[in-house]
Amino acid sequence: MLTIALAQINPTVGDLTGNSRKILKFTLQAQKQGADLVIFPELALCGYPPEDLLLKKHFVADNIKALDALSHKIRGISVIIGFVDSDGDGKIYNAAAIIRDGKIRDVYYKHELPNYGVFDEKRYFSCGIDSGIWTIKGVKLAVNICEDIWTRGGVWEAQARAGARILINISSSPYHAGKIKMRQDLLKSRAQKTKTYWVYVNAVGGQDELVFDGGSMAIAPDGQLLARARQFEEQLLLVPVGHHDAGGSLEPFLDESEEIYKALVLGTRDYAAKNGFKKVALGLSGGVDSALVACIACDAFGPANVMAISMPSSFNSKATRLDARQLARNLGIEFKEIPIKIIFRDYLKTLAPYFAGRSSDSTEENIQARIRGNILMAFANKFGGLILTTGNKSETAVGYCTLYGDMSGGYAVIKDVFKTKVYELARYRNSISKSPVIPKSILLRSPTAELRKGQTDEETLGAYEDLDKVLMAYIEQHASYQDIIENGMDPQWVSRTIRRVDANEYKRRQAPPGVKITPCAFGKDWRLPITNKYKE
Repeated sequence: MLTIALAQINPTVGDLTGNSRKILKFTLQAQKQGADLVIFPELALCGYPPEDLLLKKHFVADNIKALDALSHKIRGISVIIGFVDSDGDGKIYNAAAIIRDGKIRDVYYKHELPNYGVFDEKRYFSCGIDSGIWTIKGVKLAVNICEDIWTRGGVWEAQARAGARILINISSSPYHAGKIKMRQDLLKSRAQKTKTYWVYVNAVGGQDELVFDGGSMAIAPDGQLLARARQFEEQLLLVPVGHHDAGGSLEPFLDESEEIYKALVLGTRDYAAKNGFKKVALGLSGGVDSALVACIACDAFGPANVMAISMPSSFNSKATRLDARQLARNLGIEFKEIPIKIIFRDYLKTLAPYFAGRSSDSTEENIQARIRGNILMAFANKFGGLILTTGNKSETAVGYCTLYGDMSGGYAVIKDVFKTKVYELARYRNSISKSPVIPKSILLRSPTAELRKGQTDEETLGAYEDLDKVLMAYIEQHASYQDIIENGMDPQWVSRTIRRVDANEYKRRQAPPGVKITPCAFGKDWRLPITNKYKE
């Protein structure tokens, strides 16, 4: 029938020139390899999601001009490109254009506009009503966009009834762990129901907190998987659709830890690169969180572009200081140790007249964290690097973090990774090296912030295995207090934990962005009011 090229590309939001150049490059490659049609992701021309750039009429106009200029350069092959269209009367559309022989031949407008989680498309776009059925080389095919296929009884069913033999979906579907299997199962069920071929192309790359994982694929009418692209990498995948069901390459699913780790690396790399940062720095404490972030940074930017700064106080043990140094040596990254004992002493001396008669508490602990945050930001200002914060989702959820202290930085790499998952990812990272890079003692030591003598996380938060079960239920599943204690959890501790989550929304609102890897990440997925008197 047709040889279709799935152009799984990594666009940059707002880079109309760069994205156009990339689209043309992949188009010429597809043409050279004998493709009849090349398809690009949703809003590939302007990048996804453009958010309030869409409120700028000149941005929408410039993206249309870019599409028109691009179309003149395309000949001898058909191309489907996602872009933003306008009707001239104030309505704009999430659109797909079909280009052939130097002209825009037709345009399809997305029908279903998602408005949940990270999606906010009803804020910007109007709904399409046309069918999007086109003919290429005598083959009837239909185009739809991302959310259009997730709705039962949607446009895809009408397209199949109208005689489309191949249904094409262009997407920019954000990643969370395990989502590629959900997409594949959905596409298989749609193919079997309509008895048509399905070809799906997804974007790849990082955009602020979102990661697009690719995994583009083609499905036969019987649900057979014909081809699947790699995750987290750009790729041009050719699929001879209908040629006796001969497929293209078939990339295997990744294990969960490998999948999440690659998402964290890609999201961090793209955030820095697309915002002009070439070097990064982080505080290295000798704990597992900063160890994992250091590994991700090293894999994202290369050892020569990563600086680790250890800032011990009198409460930091010799063991954690040695572990921090050893980890940096294992990774081959620059390491600096800047003790904060004297700075901390001077803080206490300055404040002593005002704190007289009051015992030490979290105030003194937070001062240490803020000293470290100031040092890190000083390095960022002086040398121009991006500071990576190292707090995990468990700590962020319950406020076990310090505003303007360990939360100081430009990007929070593991802010959506629960503590128990941090350990899994650390062990995974060790498993893929010739020898473990994270010292075993880091993985075996009881977690501690080391802000006072004998401190452990567990005495404040409880065991992380139990804490994460409560947090996953309360955050990911929106479970109630009653739901959670029915699973045998201590009622008082559960109630205290939930109160911690609710009380610390003000901190999370001031945290830097970070990679989303779960269905409900803090940020656009989680929009609770800071001022909130509802108690379960």
